[in-house]
Amino acid sequence: MEDLSSLSPTTEGQNVLRGRYELGRVLGQGSFAKVYFARNLCTGKNVAMKVVGKEKVIKVGMTEHVKREISVMKMVTHPNIVELHEVMATISKIYFAMELVRGGELFSKIARSGRLREDVARHYFRQLISAVDFCHSRGVYHRDLKPENLLLDDAGNLKVADFGLSAFADHVHTDGLLHTTCGTPAYVAPEVIGKKGYDGAKADLWSCGVILYVLLAGFLPFQDDNIFAMYKKIRCGDFRCPPWFSSDVRRLIIKLLDPNPKTRITVARLVETPWFRKGPIPKAVIDFPVASAKKDGEEPLKLNAFHLISLSEGFNLSPLFESGDCREEGMRFVTKEPASGVISRLEELATRAPGRFRVTKSSAAGLRLEGVESGRKGRLAVAADIFAVAPSVLVVDVKKDGGDSLEYRRFCSNELRPALKDIIWASSEAQTTSGA
Repeated sequence: MEDLSSLSPTTEGQNVLRGRYELGRVLGQGSFAKVYFARNLCTGKNVAMKVVGKEKVIKVGMTEHVKREISVMKMVTHPNIVELHEVMATISKIYFAMELVRGGELFSKIARSGRLREDVARHYFRQLISAVDFCHSRGVYHRDLKPENLLLDDAGNLKVADFGLSAFADHVHTDGLLHTTCGTPAYVAPEVIGKKGYDGAKADLWSCGVILYVLLAGFLPFQDDNIFAMYKKIRCGDFRCPPWFSSDVRRLIIKLLDPNPKTRITVARLVETPWFRKGPIPKAVIDFPVASAKKDGEEPLKLNAFHLISLSEGFNLSPLFESGDCREEGMRFVTKEPASGVISRLEELATRAPGRFRVTKSSAAGLRLEGVESGRKGRLAVAADIFAVAPSVLVVDVKKDGGDSLEYRRFCSNELRPALKDIIWASSEAQTTSGA
């Protein structure tokens, strides 16, 4: 995170962010942010500059919302996801330099055109599923998918935006489910309303089903002036397809809007349905990763520029909102051991460490170790994420994810470092010793 002390005016009266971005007209405005047209003075590239006021964010308790959006967007780089180029800050504001998407919201297109032809809807839906499944394969769940959060570029390609309500795989509770009720009522899955815990991927797929229905019908499948009556329809899956829906798309929507998440269609099955595969399929859609088909923990994430920044001391987001010298504890090391070997070491450690640990998947390439017994401040939890920085070179980032700091430091010193010592690359030994 770069700290920019001020904005300076240009001779034309426009604002320039430290001589790098020239800010122009306002493109849009929300409750907490304004979005400006901006130009990178070094490259000449046009971007959308989202400007968030710190004071207002803190006042309404949206700090975690902003942190989460930054954390997620630096992880997900995909043709159908709005790209975050960089994040900067002044004393009073945070600046997101983002990909400029000129085509507006998909919602506006539906409002202008009414319902879309099936081939047009299929084009957007394929791109939506590609982006959503990519996020799921990285352990990210959007949780607020709706046409207002789907943008269109000049070429008519869909771009998923607004990850402020998203969650990571390591946000799940001990039951393996998410529990925060969030999203837009008309698009939210029945299990989210039920407040008994939900699978983030299955909840996102329900929202994709509602979006597909809206694209083809021009209106929502679940509507009622009384929100409780609407929720009852959602929980029961009480909807009807208009007569102009083809039989193939009817069958798909019924499988997507299945109120039982256990029997709801998965992405792996969805991409094989006749309606999804009808007509030419772009190579980008054919090649996109199916999260459910991946082997857990065997494919390390590829580090992009934001990953490298986030792993450095300089990208601690806490100073944006807090005072003092608060620092998240963790250790990090470089290894030439394959990801499968690192995971095997951690799993072996979990079975023989004092107190024993329960092992769960924490991300697309990583593990979470949680103590079976409670310590001074609850159960000790340790998350380990694995990133590829070059062929045959990995970075393993280990952090305390719960419990007492003293117990965590003892675990690192007495159990973790000895168990991994022989696979730590020599040049990274100083980092692990200092707890960097």
